[in-house]
Formats: sequence, C-alpha cells, structure tokens
Amino acid sequence: MSDENIVDLNERRPNGEWRKYIKLAAIAAVLIAILAIIISNLFIVEEGEYKVVRQFGEVVRIEDEPGLNYKLPFIQSVTTLPKYQMVYDIPPAEINTRDKKRMLADHYAIWKIDNPQMMIANARTLEQAEAIMGELIFSAIRAELGQLDFDEIINEEMTPTRGNFNELVLNRVNEALERNNYGILLTDVRMKRTDLPTENEEAVYRRMISERHSTAQEYLAQGEAEANRIQANTDREVKEMIATATADANEIIGEGEAEAARIYNDAFGRDPEFYQLYRTLQSYETTIGDDTVIVLPADSPYARILMGYID
Repeated sequence: MSDENIVDLNERRPNGEWRKYIKLAAIAAVLIAILAIIISNLFIVEEGEYKVVRQFGEVVRIEDEPGLNYKLPFIQSVTTLPKYQMVYDIPPAEINTRDKKRMLADHYAIWKIDNPQMMIANARTLEQAEAIMGELIFSAIRAELGQLDFDEIINEEMTPTRGNFNELVLNRVNEALERNNYGILLTDVRMKRTDLPTENEEAVYRRMISERHSTAQEYLAQGEAEANRIQANTDREVKEMIATATADANEIIGEGEAEAARIYNDAFGRDPEFYQLYRTLQSYETTIGDDTVIVLPADSPYARILMGYID
C-alpha cells in the first residue's frame, strides 16, 4: 500500500471553535427566553381601572395607581376591574301599589366598585355584583312603591315625591350593600318609565279619559258661572250709570228750561205787543199747513196779520 492512500484522521477532526458558537447561541436563547418571560409578566395599570393580581386563584394584591407593574411568572395572573362608574339597566318588574293596582316599573342605576377586595371576596364577578344589586334595588323599589298610590306615581305633578322616592331607594340599597360587605356603591337610581300590564291599560285609559272629561266639564261650568257673574255685574253697572246720567240730564234740562222761561219772561215783559205777535206767529206754525183752509172775518186781527196789515 502506498503512502498516497493513507488518510490522517487527526487532520480531518474539527477544531474547538464550533463549541464556542454553540455556547453563545445557547446563552442568547436563554437570555431571550428570560427577557420574553419578564416582558410577558409586566402589566400596565391605566386610569379608571383596578388590576387584580391572583396567585393560585387567591387575590394577593390590587394595583390601582397608574403605572407599570410586574407579576410572578406562571403562578400569578392579572384581571381587570373598572374603577369608573357604570350603568346598570334594571329589568322592568311588576309591583303592586298601595291602592292594589299593578304596574311595571323600569329603572336604571349608576354604581361603582368602592372596595375591589370586598367585591371579589363576596360578589366574585361583575355579573354577580350586578345581579345582587338588582335584587336589592327591586326589593327596595317594591317596598317604596308599595307605600304610594298609583296616581301619585304616574302624576307628573308629584315630582317632589318621586325625587324623595329615588333617594329612599338609594339609601336603602347602599345600607344593604355595606351591611353585607359587597364592596360596591350605588350612586344614583332613577325611574325611566312606568307602564301598565297589558290587561289593565284599556281600563286605566278609559278611567283617565272619564276623569279628564269630568275635569273639563267642571272647568267649563266654573267659567260659565264666572261669565254670568261678570255679565250681571256689568249690566247692573251699566243700568246704574244710565240712570245716573239720565237723572243728571233731566236735572240739566229742567234747569235749562227754567232758565229759558226766565229769559223769555224777562224779554217779553219788556215789550208785551212783540210777545203777542211772537205767540201769534207760533200759532201759525201749528195751525197752518199745506192744505189748511181758514175762514176768518177780514177785519179780524188774525186775518189782518196774515194779510200783512200790522197796526
């Protein structure tokens, strides 16, 4: 065998550089994994929210200040609860009023989580918290509306009573929530609308129409009576004014006629012959017309005056 066909295995054995690259790659992979674990376990607390950190299902802490926080990997988890106020639309419920009438009351509530630790311990979830609050609100509404008559509830003029009603419900529910340490706070409750059960609507509408007709007739009767009173007073005042004016006019006429007679007497007393002539002429106006025929002696004073012979 020649030397050309002999292979030296030591020459073909790789050197130790590749082990260094493998170690570097492994270290880089470990660092990346550690960094990924660290990043995945960072969480941000934003305005208007609570971050609940749980370990094996138990709450270990609650973060409520905005900023960056960290949880332990694998054994801890983070959930979010709202810190702002929420609206809960209460399902319409049928209640009985004090006068034994049924109605459907539709409300809404404004609430918030006041103590997340207590809320989680006693109500567990938001849905369960709303369910508990809804039952308490319905109980309070039923109790308070049960102390009012139907007309007091639906009458728009009862606004002060309705306001007191909302406040009573609010206080009653918050007392129950605090007493049972639910960690939630009801900030407002309002009535959206009140409806009647379908079978009662027509009867109530008919009654309301009858009451409105009765009220309208009462107003019309009062208006007619007032109009008659005003008309009678006006007629009486007019008659009194006419009577007073007539009396004053008669008095003035009488005074004028008396004054005229006095002036006539004074004037005619100064010239009796002229007065005689004047009275004669006045008689002509009365006795002589278009078809008047007078037969007089020619030498009578009356005829002589007619004929223009005046002594």
